[in-house]
Amino acid sequence: MKRIFGAKNNKEPPPSIQDASDRINKRGESVEEKVKRLDAELCKYKEQIKRTRPGPAQEAIKARAMRVLKQKKMYEGQRDMLYNQTFNLDQVSFAAEGLKDAQQTMTALKSANKELKGMMKTVKIQDIDNLQDDMMDLMDESSEIQETLGRSYNVPDDIDEDDLIGELDALEADMGNETEADGVPSYLQPDKEPDLADELNLPAAPMGHTGAPPGRAQAEDEWGLPAVPRASLRG
Repeated sequence: MKRIFGAKNNKEPPPSIQDASDRINKRGESVEEKVKRLDAELCKYKEQIKRTRPGPAQEAIKARAMRVLKQKKMYEGQRDMLYNQTFNLDQVSFAAEGLKDAQQTMTALKSANKELKGMMKTVKIQDIDNLQDDMMDLMDESSEIQETLGRSYNVPDDIDEDDLIGELDALEADMGNETEADGVPSYLQPDKEPDLADELNLPAAPMGHTGAPPGRAQAEDEWGLPAVPRASLRG
């Protein structure tokens, strides 16, 4: 059958957008180089026309310059057409890349949505609320335990605010009575020995002669006063 009808030719795959764009860009660059060479040639003819006097020689230079200018216009038209094709291919390429990105985004979102649904099955709001309630109860019990352990012993609990204010006023009055002129409480001042003479209110001992014979010491009693003779005590 192949000998009769011949084998079917395998078609080449169609060029991609990037391949077509690269091929057109190369053609555009080639045309651009031709336009630049023609511009340089036109500049040379322009200088020759300026240096040449009017006449047949100048007209021949103008004719050559006119031919080069027509070629330049043709190449510029081809260049613009190629650039327009490249622009159209770039737009199609951008649209295709945008669609690919959208497809990848949708695939990623579907996978994430499926994963989130599976995770939400294991996490329930009611379980979280119950856990929060249990934690609050544990914290309250912990606070009660700490307060119980920190409770003071032998301290009356029936003291109201009025009793407290009265105790503070009495304490302030006591401290004011004990405070002297210099502002130092008596319990903070140094201790003083009591003066027995001031407390007993006794007269001072005489400083002159006591009537005893010279050279004879007169006896004194336990208070430092002259002792009374026993004879006078008998009478």
